[in-house]
Amino acid sequence: MDVVESAAACRETLDRARATGRVVGLVPTMGALHHGHTSLVARARAECDVVAVSIFVNPLQFGDPDDIARYPRTLERDLLVCAGAGADLVFVPPVTEMYPSWPAPPATTVAVRGVSDRWEGASRPGHFDGVATVVSKLFSIAGPCRAYFGLKDFQQLAVVRRMVRDLCLPVEVVGCPTVREADGLALSSRNVRLSGPERRAATVLSGALAAGRAAIATGERSGAAVARAMRAAVAGEPLVDVDYAVAVDAVSLEEAGAIDDPGAVRLLVAAQVGPVRLIDNSGALAAADDTSAAPDGTTQVRQLERIG
Repeated sequence: MDVVESAAACRETLDRARATGRVVGLVPTMGALHHGHTSLVARARAECDVVAVSIFVNPLQFGDPDDIARYPRTLERDLLVCAGAGADLVFVPPVTEMYPSWPAPPATTVAVRGVSDRWEGASRPGHFDGVATVVSKLFSIAGPCRAYFGLKDFQQLAVVRRMVRDLCLPVEVVGCPTVREADGLALSSRNVRLSGPERRAATVLSGALAAGRAAIATGERSGAAVARAMRAAVAGEPLVDVDYAVAVDAVSLEEAGAIDDPGAVRLLVAAQVGPVRLIDNSGALAAADDTSAAPDGTTQVRQLERIG
């Protein structure tokens, strides 16, 4: 496995692979890798000839300096994880490689309007501009490829898909199932910052999604009523402060009114649990719970491709 820090070296290696007819798979990450990430690498390994993983804690998508300072950094372990998962190349650029003017912000950024305006976009102003900017740079460096993202960050995936479509980028974006612990908590690099009681309390997020699916399964067709059922599932947990719990159109991410087609609806939830902001989501139909099981992430149940 090659480990490179320069964009030029990464681009040259992947260009050379494509020149021999090989298909490149890219897994963008911010490190602190867990089984959710390795499931993405495994999917790329199964579908591509060359697998590249990027590890870069992107400062543009953090609004709070304390948040980025506390973000876990485990590069030595991450490289071992990448090697074990079958990566061929790991791109680990320093901040000045991605943003040469840093700490001055870059003069050019990418913004994706519409799908980025609500929910995480409203709660974390500038976050998705940072995501779109760094992902566009990674796509430029990697070149034509398949890029693998987890469905756990559903709105991020929608933003990336829209950016690729609008900018005609030669990238196929592949959404992969959320990986969960046995108790339903979606894997996240931030989970390590939860105390024992907070970790147990965090399971109410997946419980809220289950409550929303149950409401729809029993015939509820009001998006507002489904959202109330989701919030009620969290209301009794004092360690969890809900930001939003909603049913939305899976393409536009606008809040659902009357639910004519449950298959076109996505359930979203976000909350502060102790020091950590957690997000989760699922399809609205119980039979369409697009998740896979921890610890190895190989039991992939369903991939949702109804995005953008």
